[in-house]
Amino acid sequence: MNLLRALATVSGMTLVSRILGFVRDAVIAATFGAGLATDAFFVAFRIPNLLRRLFAEGAFSQAFVPILGEYKARQSAEETRRLVDRVATVLLVALAVAVALGIAAAVLIVYVTAPGFAANPEKFGLTVEMLRIVFPYILLISLVSLAAGILNTWGRFAAPAFTPTLLNVAFIVAALVFAPYFDPPILVLAWAVLAGGVLQLAFQVPFLARIGMLPRPAFAPRDPGVQRMLLLMGPALLGVSAGQINLLLNTIFASRLQTGSVSWLYYADRLMEFPTGLLGAALGTILLPSLARAHAARSSDEYSGLLDWGLRLTFVLTVPAAAALAVLATPLIATLFLHGEFGARDLAMTRQALIAYAIGLLGLILVRILAPGFYGRQEVKTPVKIAFVAVAATQVMNVLFTLVLPLAHAGLAAAIGLGACLNAALLYRALRAREIFRPLPGWGAFLLKVACAAVVMAVVLVFAAGPAEWWMDADWRVRAAALTGLVALGAVVYFGALWMLGFRTRDFVRP
Repeated sequence: MNLLRALATVSGMTLVSRILGFVRDAVIAATFGAGLATDAFFVAFRIPNLLRRLFAEGAFSQAFVPILGEYKARQSAEETRRLVDRVATVLLVALAVAVALGIAAAVLIVYVTAPGFAANPEKFGLTVEMLRIVFPYILLISLVSLAAGILNTWGRFAAPAFTPTLLNVAFIVAALVFAPYFDPPILVLAWAVLAGGVLQLAFQVPFLARIGMLPRPAFAPRDPGVQRMLLLMGPALLGVSAGQINLLLNTIFASRLQTGSVSWLYYADRLMEFPTGLLGAALGTILLPSLARAHAARSSDEYSGLLDWGLRLTFVLTVPAAAALAVLATPLIATLFLHGEFGARDLAMTRQALIAYAIGLLGLILVRILAPGFYGRQEVKTPVKIAFVAVAATQVMNVLFTLVLPLAHAGLAAAIGLGACLNAALLYRALRAREIFRPLPGWGAFLLKVACAAVVMAVVLVFAAGPAEWWMDADWRVRAAALTGLVALGAVVYFGALWMLGFRTRDFVRP
């Protein structure tokens, strides 16, 4: 399989999902603004969303996919099918129990994760009510991630990459059509989460059936493959998801800041998720199964070469994305969110958070490439130790940036990015020290060329974007057209500069 073509497929599907995600957020911003109700929803949704990233797309995927790839390469088809059946059944039972406990403990969960809300009974009660509605989403989306892991291992990348669009569709329809029928209207978003989870799971079923891997009930928690997966999952919770743990702790800090802080961070984070999903998640998705196959084949050169390929693509695509987010912060936020209840002050505050996030974008995406370098080998101890260091450093920066320095919510965003950069640096050092990754020649010149092209692009965009006042006063359709032109201009300038410096697409093709 051509990995560059697979990356293009996954990124293309992810692009559709991200565009719909921006439409979703624009609709939510225009309908509900940034205030008490949206703060309550974003906290309620962040908790199951955090669990999704920790368990479903984090520890579970990193533990399950390498073992499934090993079974597919070394075991019979029947043994592989039996592993899928048993893992799916154990996962379903465990998640059902977790959902029941989560709903019962909703008051305590909100008090722990957003203690600042306790000072406002209305906000606190609304958050608890919505959390109870959305909590079953973790069960649905975890089963979706199980299906995605199976399909990705079989090289079926398109369907899992398209699936997230269904959640965005549920949000958009709910906000535009059904909001007036709820009291308060914000409750419609909680029910949209549940509906989106059902749609995503139903969409995956035919694709699993087509490859003969639709799970059947088989409760066998003592199965050796299940036991191995569970042993890997425990420490992997921290090793692969340190960023999500930081987001949860940041919510606690943000809940104590001025009203609107949670929402401003959310909208900025949504813009950050565009490159992290389009680049980091897509690269990680196709890289992990390939690393697992290389490890099963005991090919250390292939393993190192895959990491080198992934890291080079990360730098080529992430450095300009970070520069563009910082330079185009006002045009992006104005075009996507400056409607209805979302005003000029919300734009200014969200802009601060986005620029702070952009500082650490490279680190956030590098972690998604470097951590699989260990998990593809079914190694967990080193990433866990590194995760502990990164989480601790991030919380120290949270205290420094919010209590010592007057950076408020922007300081929380900066701490997340800088903590991820530290995480990535330590992962890289460990991979090199253990000779898991051996860089191919030419990295110095490669990085210099990427940096030069990104600087040229940033300078051009600064002059082309014009004054912030224009973006705040122009009609949204004019803003959308102008932003599209800026993005196209930035892409042409950046990739044109790379071409002049000797970069060619064939250099990144990997069979």
